[in-house]
Amino acid sequence: MNFASDNTAGAPPAILDAIARANAGFALGYGNDDLTRAVERRVGEVFERDAAVFLVPTGTAANALALAHLAPPWGAVLCHARSHIATDECGAPEFFGGGLKLIGLPGEGCKLAVDTVRAGIAHHSGHRPHFTQPAALSLSQVSEAGTIYSLAEIEALAGLAHAAGLGVHMDGARFANALVRTNANPAAMTWRAGIDVLSFGATKGGALAAEAVVIFDRAKADAMHERRKRGGHLVSKHRFLAAQLDAFLADGNWLAWARHANAMADRLAKGLGSGGIAPVWPVEGNLVFVVLPQAADARLRAAGASYYARDSDDSGISIKPGDVLVRLVTSFATTDMEVDRFVELATR
Repeated sequence: MNFASDNTAGAPPAILDAIARANAGFALGYGNDDLTRAVERRVGEVFERDAAVFLVPTGTAANALALAHLAPPWGAVLCHARSHIATDECGAPEFFGGGLKLIGLPGEGCKLAVDTVRAGIAHHSGHRPHFTQPAALSLSQVSEAGTIYSLAEIEALAGLAHAAGLGVHMDGARFANALVRTNANPAAMTWRAGIDVLSFGATKGGALAAEAVVIFDRAKADAMHERRKRGGHLVSKHRFLAAQLDAFLADGNWLAWARHANAMADRLAKGLGSGGIAPVWPVEGNLVFVVLPQAADARLRAAGASYYARDSDDSGISIKPGDVLVRLVTSFATTDMEVDRFVELATR
């Protein structure tokens, strides 16, 4: 019963087979190999855009490099206060950005609303040169609460940001899960809606260690080559990153794996809800948040279930003493048996 995260799963055979194939023979390093060039073009085709694509091994690297590219060291990035960049990246955006500032804003279900962002821009603008001026807006798709921005919401937020002179970044660590849930087109969810730079995640979706920074305006991407190298994220044997993304995108694998993860989350939420343990937030991706009674939590832990507790202080959720707010994450490898066993123990 492994629900700690989607990065606790291994890699599908298709990913490992692709790495093995890439291991044959010799290839130029640092992204100058044919496979990397092909994958860069393939990502552009997926998004229907002649985008600049930069492969990196981790999501933190993708986010930090992307934000450093969008905001100057004296600028600020507006984001949700509970976003991954604000709570789980050890200051990497600030470090890679040379001192840029993250400004966390509130929002139900870890999503930002237009009025909140408008007020944030107004509050943190002006008083130059003493204030760090807002330079970028970052949206997480899927959010840390497992919620998803609709296309209309993305368009409204990006439009507001652009009108104020801000660039717009999307943390897409679970982009595929959002895409299949909404049946949206990759281009419609990104650059057509106003996203300037996407951190395109593959690791949580099944890759071993592969992400991509996708800059949709190639004219604004040139310095990213040096930024990635200087930041230590230009992998020497680059073809092994490319091999993973090649297999990830091949035959619609990335979408099929995301659909499975979402379906397992739905099954988990339905089973728990039927037993009186309803999700705290809408289950829109592959994350389920519930409040477990103390006895159920103890029973699950004793049976070896793996999941993380979450701090409820700033969630607005009322919890009885001893009960615990938990995050349950499904993946491409989650099975019906795991889900049903967890539900049985939790609702016994």
